[in-house]
Amino acid sequence: MTTAAENWVDSYVRAWTSNAPDDIRAVFTEDAVYKGRPDDPEPFVGLEAIVADWVENPETSPWSFEYEVLGVDGDLAFIQGRTDYPEDESPVYFNLWVVRLAADGRASEFTEWFMEPRKARDERWRRSLLKGPTPPDR
Repeated sequence: MTTAAENWVDSYVRAWTSNAPDDIRAVFTEDAVYKGRPDDPEPFVGLEAIVADWVENPETSPWSFEYEVLGVDGDLAFIQGRTDYPEDESPVYFNLWVVRLAADGRASEFTEWFMEPRKARDERWRRSLLKGPTPPDR
């Protein structure tokens, strides 16, 4: 049996794939709050702000996504995901989403934590060291 949380993730992935405003509107409530991280100083507030951000910043790299609903507590869903970007420098991200679902199945709150594997972070750091320090402006 498909749960409300699974239906929501499927709708989210459909919107992410299409970047179509109507698909995005099907995922979030009118007064939704979208946080890119828990301490996001400027979350997107309201459906049209979320739609505008998605449309203005489309996903341009090829990607794949898999997920598992870790649990549901009342209207809160906890979802673990893995996003692969095979053509990017940091190709894999692990996600934890906390989603508050409204009665109609759309999200009224979305908070994301994303992490890249340590190996990717370490490699990016190593490359920055090899470039050397940035010379001061003269």
